[in-house]
Amino acid sequence: STKSMLIRSLFSYFHSTTKYGIFTFLPRFLYEQIRRAANAFFLFIALMQQIPDVSPTGRYTTLVPLIFILTVAGIKEIIEDYKRHKADNTVNKKKTTVLRNGAWQTIIWKQVAVGDIVKVTNGQHLPADMVIVSSSEPQAMCYTETSNLDGETNLKIRQGHSLTASVQSVEELMGLAGRLECEGPNRHLYDFTGTLRLDNHNPVPLGPDQVLLRGAQIRNTQWVVGIVVYTGHDSKLMQNSTKAPLKRSNVERVTNMQILVLFCILLVMALVSSIGAAIWNKQHTDEACWYLSRDISLNFWYNLLTFIILYNNLIPISLLVTLEVVKFTQALFINWDMEMYYSETDTPAMARTSNLNEELGQVKYLFSDKTGTLTCNVMHFKKCTIAGITYGNLPSSSNNSTEFDDPALIQNIEKNHPTSPQICEFLTMMAVCHTVVPEREEDQIIYQASSPDEGALVKGAKSLGFVFTARTPHSVIIEAVSLFSYPDVCVWPLAPAMGVGATRATLIAHCSSLGDSLGKENELALIIDGQTLKYALSFEVRQAFLDLALSCKAVICCRVSPLQKSEIVDMVKKHVKAITLAIGDGANDVGMIQTAHVGVGISGNEGMQATNSSDYSIAQFSYLEKLLLVHGAWSYNRVTKCILYCFYKNVVLYIIELWFAFVNGFSGQILFERWCIGLYNVIFTALPPFTLGIFDRPCSQQNMLRFPQLYRITQNADGFNTKVMYVVVTVCLKAGMETTAWTRFSHLAVWGSMVLWMLFFAVYSVIWPHIPIAPDMLGQAGRVMQCWSFWLGLILVPAACLLKDVAWNARTVRKSLLEEVQELEARAVDPGAAVLRDASGRSLNERAHLLTRVFRKTPSSVGRSNSVQQTVSHGYAFSQEEHGVVSQSQVVRSYDTTRQRPSL
Repeated sequence: STKSMLIRSLFSYFHSTTKYGIFTFLPRFLYEQIRRAANAFFLFIALMQQIPDVSPTGRYTTLVPLIFILTVAGIKEIIEDYKRHKADNTVNKKKTTVLRNGAWQTIIWKQVAVGDIVKVTNGQHLPADMVIVSSSEPQAMCYTETSNLDGETNLKIRQGHSLTASVQSVEELMGLAGRLECEGPNRHLYDFTGTLRLDNHNPVPLGPDQVLLRGAQIRNTQWVVGIVVYTGHDSKLMQNSTKAPLKRSNVERVTNMQILVLFCILLVMALVSSIGAAIWNKQHTDEACWYLSRDISLNFWYNLLTFIILYNNLIPISLLVTLEVVKFTQALFINWDMEMYYSETDTPAMARTSNLNEELGQVKYLFSDKTGTLTCNVMHFKKCTIAGITYGNLPSSSNNSTEFDDPALIQNIEKNHPTSPQICEFLTMMAVCHTVVPEREEDQIIYQASSPDEGALVKGAKSLGFVFTARTPHSVIIEAVSLFSYPDVCVWPLAPAMGVGATRATLIAHCSSLGDSLGKENELALIIDGQTLKYALSFEVRQAFLDLALSCKAVICCRVSPLQKSEIVDMVKKHVKAITLAIGDGANDVGMIQTAHVGVGISGNEGMQATNSSDYSIAQFSYLEKLLLVHGAWSYNRVTKCILYCFYKNVVLYIIELWFAFVNGFSGQILFERWCIGLYNVIFTALPPFTLGIFDRPCSQQNMLRFPQLYRITQNADGFNTKVMYVVVTVCLKAGMETTAWTRFSHLAVWGSMVLWMLFFAVYSVIWPHIPIAPDMLGQAGRVMQCWSFWLGLILVPAACLLKDVAWNARTVRKSLLEEVQELEARAVDPGAAVLRDASGRSLNERAHLLTRVFRKTPSSVGRSNSVQQTVSHGYAFSQEEHGVVSQSQVVRSYDTTRQRPSL
């Protein structure tokens, strides 16, 4: 067997993008849960209840529900993380070919070890970082696509050392002997330092141009053989990966603040009750209250703790488990949405976490990658202008077809139009000025291009009769209508990047010119390149750059690094009080996806690294509109109503408990029977918040998409903030009044809960002594039902409590945009027929019409323009020099496609 050139790794390859592991789940999960103020509070109450004779509600009335809530939350997190494990397992179980025991063997990726000789064929992804030994291409060259690493789809050229370029057969590979020395694992994608020491040869240095990185894809190369140097978490891809952050939504942070406010109210209530107990105990002797002697405590602090435990459910313990179920169901709605399902690749939308559903409804700043995310990395030759005449703009099929469709161009060649020589010269340049390599599969020619635009132009020339057929070291061969010589093409020097001084001066000048408009949205766009952005993000001018950027309607950053993408998002996230969303489809977008409040990955042509690191994944950029305007806005509306209702129903219940303390001598007695209190949250008032959180919606999805102004309501958090904070029959009716979309589930929840309470009350009053619980409830239902004051109160109390809400909902003036749309929907009237105006006073119909025109494909005019368009070309926009070990000229002269390539 061959001598190992490296010490084999003790760790097998393993790729992981999950939040939890077997040993890290419990501490990481508990840390995330205890960060929630409600969970921390109830943990404190549960511990206090274990003190003997302190809790008036028993020792386990808080501990058991808390354990149940944490269990439900844990199951949800396990399910969501299991999906991530499945995605990772798909990667880990990919197959590759290694040379072991004198033969090529197929193994899975995680079995690849350092020192293995691996063979990768065209189209396959690399299972580990490896040094090139040889390839099917001349001079051990190969093409690699690194979109999984840096998001770039243009192919990069890598070349093995000439010392091993001829080592291709199994026998030759088995005969290799020596060692390979390299630097330790690091995250620098474009750096590598190593030395190859083969027996009977002088040592040769190795650099990044001899290394293929894990996750990259072999393209335009039949096969390549390499020696593995880094596997698993040592590979540069995994070195650049970060653990999924624990994100919290803005609504959750506001909820935590409200819980703290309620906790302060609880302390005030407990303090008032303790002071009242001290006063009452001082004024009454033991002889006057002999029947309470066992239950009275004269210790102020003991009483304070008792009342804190008594009033603890002022903070709704059922809120957290309700939200977990509601958010999980909302995530399922996103996954099941067929309008966000991409049938061509069988890819549905996926909510990889449900904790941020409502955050989708509050996004104010959107950061989007351009290449791939907006263009899908798909290029088609559709139009061109030759000698002042535009071709390819027919209004019929050209807008929908992926091919150039204009017979006039060929007709002008055949009929010897005055511009015929220019047309032939144009098409000839398209067919020969590139680095595309043609490959034949049976009778078809397959073009292997280093970028989508190169391929599109060569295919476009082919469809017009100028077919690129072969390449040799000194020529290219095309079959064409006619050939003309073509002029030399000169390259566009790039202007040098501005220094920090010039950047500061430019930013300050722009900020000054805006005057009072600085910081407000203007009809301006800011365009900045990566080199200048390096200075703009420096400490000295960062604030000026941020002020200028926030004053523009759009900011375009060109040629920026993954780190710069993340820094821009982080700058806005930290200095602007607004929710940010980042969307991309490549591994170079992972940083900004994880930095933003919400990260969305697109499962496109650049691998799965972005989607595996995202919070939500979609298959097409256009699906983002519905994800935000519909699912985001609905989720925000549902979650906030659910939270507010849970607060409302518990405040109503425990204000009564406080009132009862004033008439029972502040003795800490409970007004409601324990099981009644427990079932109040679990059964009697459980369904309304679920229906609010799952089925309610402000208006239909058609109108949510039609009128984007409705998104501002959730975007500005108008329905949920610290200013919005304000028994069974009352709270159920309140839930009904908050419901805007009445469904069968809403009716069942509201009216069914009331009926359920009555039935429970009747049964619960007769079960003792047949069932040994609640002896103090025996016969109460019969007495209460016969009392006229009960029925009068059942009508008057809810009516009095909800009078303000009824009056507010019945008002006819100063209705908001959402309320007008809701009213018109209820009357089955098209909201577009009403003259609704936005904050700027512009008619909503006009605004919607303009938006429709913006997103609609503009049909081209039937006639062609004969005017010469002023365009300037300074070289190839589609063939860029890599400045690597192999130049472009050397590459195109290394191929002779008329000869058969070596097989392995």
